[in-house]
Amino acid sequence: MKIGLIGTGRIGAFHAGTLKSLPGVGRVVVADADPARAGALADTLGVESAGTPERLYADGPDGVVITAATSAHAELIHQALDAGVPVFCEKPVALDVPGTLGVVERVRAGSVPVQIGFQRRFDQGYRAARAALRGGELGWLHTLRACTSDRTPPPAAFLATSGGLFHDCGIHDFDILRWLTGREVVGVYAQGANRGAPYFSEAGDVDTCAALLRFDDDTLATVTATRYNGAGHDVRLEVCGSKGARFVGLDDRAPMPSAQPGLSWRQAAPYATYMERFHDAYVAELTAFTEVAAGRAQSPCSPAEALEALYVAEACDRSRRTGEPVTIADVRG
Repeated sequence: MKIGLIGTGRIGAFHAGTLKSLPGVGRVVVADADPARAGALADTLGVESAGTPERLYADGPDGVVITAATSAHAELIHQALDAGVPVFCEKPVALDVPGTLGVVERVRAGSVPVQIGFQRRFDQGYRAARAALRGGELGWLHTLRACTSDRTPPPAAFLATSGGLFHDCGIHDFDILRWLTGREVVGVYAQGANRGAPYFSEAGDVDTCAALLRFDDDTLATVTATRYNGAGHDVRLEVCGSKGARFVGLDDRAPMPSAQPGLSWRQAAPYATYMERFHDAYVAELTAFTEVAAGRAQSPCSPAEALEALYVAEACDRSRRTGEPVTIADVRG
């Protein structure tokens, strides 16, 4: 199988290396808006370079992985669909609802599969928590507590294409909460703050946020995110029910030093990046895409599902700007 990859930045380089290691992938061909950058990555990894995305499709890939800037996602998905090539695209589908709806409608009307990259669905901890909930071990849910905390902030230039903290970080939590519970968010109330570098507020963004979500069965969830978690990269979820609970992310690299004297479970250095925290999930996710590209499996995360997470991110961002609660119905229009 020949898999193309468009976008050779940090996550693109990581995915290209993963694709090269998968047993079902015989060739990896990379491309970038900057052909020289694609060539440099190809030389480093020992894979092929097509230079530009247009030349990549001329080589007839069996599937394409899109890891370019978020602002380019929708256009690149449409380009792959024009070529009739199965697509894996990192989240989100687009920066806004109209752009996402355009992709959703086209995918629904066609037959080319598209998988959106929400890697937490492939993490063993989240999958085990979902199984426990769906199996009745936890009873009915009353509270969910999710966090996504980066150790260090991104560069200022990243903010222009990120969509903001709720869209870039929080959207992972919104997707995994929907996927785990099987329920829909109906309303949110969110706040944001800036205590770090001034370029966040200058871009109209925040470096720390908190949101309260209400689901359609009245389960409550809190979601927090920050760009400044000095202890390490921290992604966790508490799933609390009437009969039991599951905590995701409490392994021996969780960046949570205890304040209790003599109490510690850490056996290794804390996670520094999301690529460390979710390495195995990324491998499983791309392995699943090779099955989708080969026609042996359905997409495990469609653009339509990504749209639902985007609605929640949009509602949270609107709430933190206005200081008022926002319903998902308000965002749908």
